[in-house]
Amino acid sequence: MKPEELLFAKTHEWVGVAEEDGVKVATMGISAFAVEALTDLVFMELPAVGRNVSAGDSIGEIESVKAVSDLYSPVSGEITAVNSELPNKLEILGDDPYGEGWIARIQLSDEADLANLMDHATYEKQCAEEGGQ
Repeated sequence: MKPEELLFAKTHEWVGVAEEDGVKVATMGISAFAVEALTDLVFMELPAVGRNVSAGDSIGEIESVKAVSDLYSPVSGEITAVNSELPNKLEILGDDPYGEGWIARIQLSDEADLANLMDHATYEKQCAEEGGQ
């Protein structure tokens, strides 16, 4: 996926939405900015498949040598899949955060959540402000 085509949460999760069998499914992950800020990832806890989540819910954790950070769901719905390879291959997040580094797929229950997310240009501005650039 191309970052320019994704939506972003203030907490650095990204979402790409596609229609599958007549339902909207959001693939989510964390941004390259977040991966770079965390550095040296050592652990990831994935959410449970089948769990119903609301936008903003903590759905897992990612740990680096510097800090433990919550993973937040950017949308509401049911988690239908997780990238089970990721906890054993955290380097994928650094190599391909918008492709192979996806974390979960969520069947949307409320498309209105998408309106609360930022487009790529707005997200880039947020990252620049956070980075002090």
